[in-house]
Amino acid sequence: MAEFTFYTVAMSRGQISRWALHEAGAEYEHVMMDWATRPESFKAINPMNKVPALVHHVSGRDYVVTECAAINHYLAETHPEAELLPDTHELAAYFRWLFFAAGPLEQAVVAKAMGWEVPEGKSGMAGFGSLDLALDAADQWLSANDFAAGSRFTMADTYFGSQFVWGLQFGSIPERPAFRAYVDRITQRPAYVEAHAIDANLIAAAQG
Repeated sequence: MAEFTFYTVAMSRGQISRWALHEAGAEYEHVMMDWATRPESFKAINPMNKVPALVHHVSGRDYVVTECAAINHYLAETHPEAELLPDTHELAAYFRWLFFAAGPLEQAVVAKAMGWEVPEGKSGMAGFGSLDLALDAADQWLSANDFAAGSRFTMADTYFGSQFVWGLQFGSIPERPAFRAYVDRITQRPAYVEAHAIDANLIAAAQG
């Protein structure tokens, strides 16, 4: 048995954590499902019945991690030799942008896509303000820094960066020079290319 079991659906947020698995150099096997036929037994791993989910088999026990941001950071913690964790000077920015992506940025993008309008005067309650505010904050950072934690790629970029990879691809995030340059930097990484190829082949097989 591999050290990790990765439960995913090919066309899903699971692509974010597959990238992290490859960046970490983790030994894993995947269990592929599709949206219509996820087995009832999967709810024992994630009662929300959503992917991805990661099970870490260690010392005779199984530890379950869900939510992409948590999975990706967990992989960085369990694979320190991959040097994906922030150093002391990178720590604040690392957690700032990892959780910004998992909270305000993703919420703002989804709200826009769903056509949800925040009532006037209620932007503070929404938690993300507006999509423009969230994008402006990210743009300001990426115009001055190459990566989420500063000048060096860390595991935060697998999550923060995926928002822009997907957003620019599907048009849910508008083109801006800083966003395009960031996407070009991170998608050239061998681990991204390798992980993306796996999911691209799985998606093509499912569609064909």
